[in-house]
Amino acid sequence: MVHSGRLHRYTYADYVGLEDSSSTKHEYLGGEIYAMAGGSEEHSALAAEVLRALGNALGDRPCRVHTSDLRIYVEATGMATFPDGSVICGRLEQHAPSPRATALNPMVLVEVTSDSSEEYDTTTKLESYQAIPSLRDYLIVSHRERRLTLHFRATDGTWTTRVAINSGKLSLSCLAAELLVDDIYRGSEIT
Repeated sequence: MVHSGRLHRYTYADYVGLEDSSSTKHEYLGGEIYAMAGGSEEHSALAAEVLRALGNALGDRPCRVHTSDLRIYVEATGMATFPDGSVICGRLEQHAPSPRATALNPMVLVEVTSDSSEEYDTTTKLESYQAIPSLRDYLIVSHRERRLTLHFRATDGTWTTRVAINSGKLSLSCLAAELLVDDIYRGSEIT
């Protein structure tokens, strides 16, 4: 007999139990658990440059920049994920069913694409992230070319997209920060 689709659906508690005992990070969505692949040196450097730029832009604001060690939970879709970076302003709102730091209220999320994540980052994650009430900016950093894509929530609640390439820049209005493409890709062989 041939079965289509998955035969097993995991609960969020199953996922949390796996995360507590695993040295590998996992994402959770739609009752499925997905192991996250390790990133390349280039991926790591691009994420670090974005986080550095965001941290420098914050100044004395009551905000903190977080690495991929902070889990984000999207209540509307049930997604639990570890973005490459996030900014939380004010107090971190903890997702109670999660045993360790899992935020509900990011203002900015950052993903650096890879061959295996690019489609997911630009479709499923984008749609899920847009359901986070506190989110204002979702920045996608390309691993293929010098390109930053910013999805941002306008004051009327609609989402708009801006793209910047070589020598370009993007403004994250929620932080009054400007990101220069050439600064993010400094030292990179990506053209």
